Amino acid sequence: MTELEIIGVGFSNYVRSVLMLCNEKSVAYKLNPARPHSPEVSAIHPWGQVPCMRHGEVVLFESQAIATYIDKTFPGPKFIPDDAVGAAQVVQWVSFGNVKVDRWIMREYVVPSVFFDSANGPDTAKINAAVPEIDKCLAVLDAAVAKTGFLVGLSMTFADMNVLPMLTSLAQMPDGNGLLERYTKLNAYIAKLSARPGFPNPPPPTRG
Repeated sequence: MTELEIIGVGFSNYVRSVLMLCNEKSVAYKLNPARPHSPEVSAIHPWGQVPCMRHGEVVLFESQAIATYIDKTFPGPKFIPDDAVGAAQVVQWVSFGNVKVDRWIMREYVVPSVFFDSANGPDTAKINAAVPEIDKCLAVLDAAVAKTGFLVGLSMTFADMNVLPMLTSLAQMPDGNGLLERYTKLNAYIAKLSARPGFPNPPPPTRG
């Protein structure tokens, strides 16, 4: 049987989303822990970003494309609905997660809080400027999951898997729980889904 290879570091929120999909579908895979912009990654992704994927002659980059391929290729439960409305709603929430939630939580808050020049310290102005935008994202997600406990329909989809690592990364930050505490439905959602056996939960990021 052709081996499925996921390429990318395990602490990447997008790598974790793809690994969760594989775990939930019981799809065997090999994780190649190549870093962004490494020769292996740059040979596949034009901007050197992770995750990338190889499966026989199929080579893909971008997590949504990889997730779509895995969900349609392998047996097991479906996490991208076949019906037009459900599929569109998953794309809608994945897009929102990628454009808004990833930007404000990961790129503008978590990353500058964890990865910084030790001589200068974190960019507190950038981090503080992200907080109002994070609050807007959390309010939207809290309202969305309040209906059924999931972003789409009555069960977990890839839309949930896509945003969950971003939210757990926020919760692991020193001030993250303070940002999340007002959103009770979202907190329950994070606790429920991150407790699933399929959720890949690396050690909390460390500053410096």
